[in-house]
Amino acid sequence: MGDTLVLRPATSGDAVVLAATIAAAFEQYRGRLVPESGAFRETAEGIAAELTKGAGAIVAERNGVVLGCVMTKLEHGDLYLGRLSVLPSARGEGLARRLVAAVEDDARARGLPAVRLGVRVVLTANQRLFQSLGYREISREAHDGFDHPTSITMRKALV
Repeated sequence: MGDTLVLRPATSGDAVVLAATIAAAFEQYRGRLVPESGAFRETAEGIAAELTKGAGAIVAERNGVVLGCVMTKLEHGDLYLGRLSVLPSARGEGLARRLVAAVEDDARARGLPAVRLGVRVVLTANQRLFQSLGYREISREAHDGFDHPTSITMRKALV
């Protein structure tokens, strides 16, 4: 069948669809996160600028329709994954796991030692997903203006 899922590197030409995918995927967190997710401030222009400056992104699409994406950048010598996004209509198909695996493959191809990510303290289901993929908590941070941790940094060493 022609329903093949394709994971491919994004280009700055994908910025509009990346911004829309991130917004749709993160909508479920609106009002649930304090502080509000920075995902709600993502714009196509901002994403295009990041991609131009060396950040990366991976798109998951089926029949030319984008179903999910993830942004990447170098951070502390590791590849950082952020804005892991799967459209609500495409959830339950393992797309998040496939996108994370693609980031890990990218990191290995670049000879990087690990992949790291940030996840909110309150999003325990997301923490469990990342733990099941081999990620371990390495630190907790507070967003500006907070006196308690609001975010967890997780890391997976690539062997």
